[in-house]
Amino acid sequence: MSVTTLLLQLVVILTTARLCGWVLRHVGQPSVVGEMAAGLMLGPAVMGLLFPSLHAQLFAKESLQGLSSLATVGLVLFMFVVGLELRATRNMRAQLQAAGAVGVLSVLVPLVLGLAISPALHPTLAPAGVGFWPFALFMAAALSITAFPVMARILKDRGMTRTPFGQLSLSAAAVVDVFAWILLAFVVALVGTSDGYAGLIKITVGVVVMLTVLFLGLKPAFAWLLRVKAPDGEPSTTLMAALMIGLLVTALLTEWLHLHAVFGAFLFGACLPRDDRLLRSLSERIEPISIVVLMPLFFALAGLGTTANAFSGASLGAMLLIVGVATVGKIAGGAAGARIAGYSWRDSLATGSLMNARGLMELIVIKIGLDVGLIGPELFTMLLVMALATTAMTGPLMTLCVGRKPKPAETAAHAEP
Repeated sequence: MSVTTLLLQLVVILTTARLCGWVLRHVGQPSVVGEMAAGLMLGPAVMGLLFPSLHAQLFAKESLQGLSSLATVGLVLFMFVVGLELRATRNMRAQLQAAGAVGVLSVLVPLVLGLAISPALHPTLAPAGVGFWPFALFMAAALSITAFPVMARILKDRGMTRTPFGQLSLSAAAVVDVFAWILLAFVVALVGTSDGYAGLIKITVGVVVMLTVLFLGLKPAFAWLLRVKAPDGEPSTTLMAALMIGLLVTALLTEWLHLHAVFGAFLFGACLPRDDRLLRSLSERIEPISIVVLMPLFFALAGLGTTANAFSGASLGAMLLIVGVATVGKIAGGAAGARIAGYSWRDSLATGSLMNARGLMELIVIKIGLDVGLIGPELFTMLLVMALATTAMTGPLMTLCVGRKPKPAETAAHAEP
């Protein structure tokens, strides 16, 4: 692949992503929805149909290796920051029971529904050689995901972060994502080993050893390094270099264990000391390059994995089924959990609507499923549309439930049962 082709691909992808993000942001949607839509537009389902010759020249299969490598680096950096931001906040500790109820039910209901529709989807949509249970468990994990970053952005834009349902939703999303990633790691490990359950045991032992080293060895070491500050009071360059090396080594180890590099990046971020100064410094250094430049490449590669076949005939019916089941499962599960915890119906439905936002996290999950061969392009396209649809409907559903701005009393007190 020539450097000229790579640079041209970067220009087209970044320009399309920024334009779509700008347009969607001005109609009340998170910019990530526009960037995901840009990836779909650049794929064979849209650009490939409208401009087949141009698409074939610009995104020839043999020219995508450079894009794929850059996108993987962006994904590793993004998941590292997500893991770093995952923490038990004061609000979560104070409302652990409520967050647990919402988290468990907003996982359990879509998980059960995902398992329930799998017998209808497996015969026609599973790749050859993929057994029913790995396929069904992947569908369960895919429908269980909640996009914590998108949810946080929606709440912040609406000034609802400190409302009771906003705090509850953020705490519950942390519970949901931990469970869903554990389930996904199990499914990927099951598919990634050729030794059956013996291979799965080896992978499990490897992960346990790695976690032990991370949390009992590296966490205290980085806590000590945090005390070594640069002259301006920020984390030292020695610490930053050690973090990047540790991140890459952990991502490499999870790849070696037949898991995806994103699991290692997420775990490494989660194991670091909870330090607001470190989080701010890393976010300022990493997010501009990972979010603005590298993640749109991931969206584009995801779009290139789609197919127009998903929008016709019986496949369209399957797509509508997936979108419907995903929406009902998340909203019903989240709302039921909040209602059981004593929240009003209005706040409970708002919580369920927030839990339904899947966004980028869903896209990461289904791209992993496509890469390891758990799903094919047709089902991948359906799940991508589901991720777009459920994320796009979150804002309007929130407005329907609680309006666009919180009432003053709602930011200070628990809603009445």
